[in-house]
Amino acid sequence: MTSPRGRLGLWGENQARLRLEAEGYQLVESNYRCRWGEVDIIARWRRELVFVEVRTRRGDAFGSPEESIGPAKARRMAATAEHYLQTELPSGAGANTPWRIDLVCIQLDRRGKLLGINHLENAIEG
Repeated sequence: MTSPRGRLGLWGENQARLRLEAEGYQLVESNYRCRWGEVDIIARWRRELVFVEVRTRRGDAFGSPEESIGPAKARRMAATAEHYLQTELPSGAGANTPWRIDLVCIQLDRRGKLLGINHLENAIEG
């Protein structure tokens, strides 16, 4: 059984997928894992691959979703994206594929009412 925190994260990832699709992104993969870390969503925007981290927060006791990405998480995301490009794309294609790391921030009030979804492009340096 999934914990309340896990259910909140899954709900947030689903909301992020719906938002990205509404913006015209094509979903490629969800929850990609490798030895370096995990990426919540991989999508395509025109010719670019977009690696998306989803952060869902209920209330503001622990800061905003945007504030929850530290330097270590940013490094793991970049390493995971580079691993994906090197291992999951056809030989040599990863070196020529433009990519970026975005952040989708979902803010709820303490009762769970959706306050907003913010899609930040190029939120993490790759």
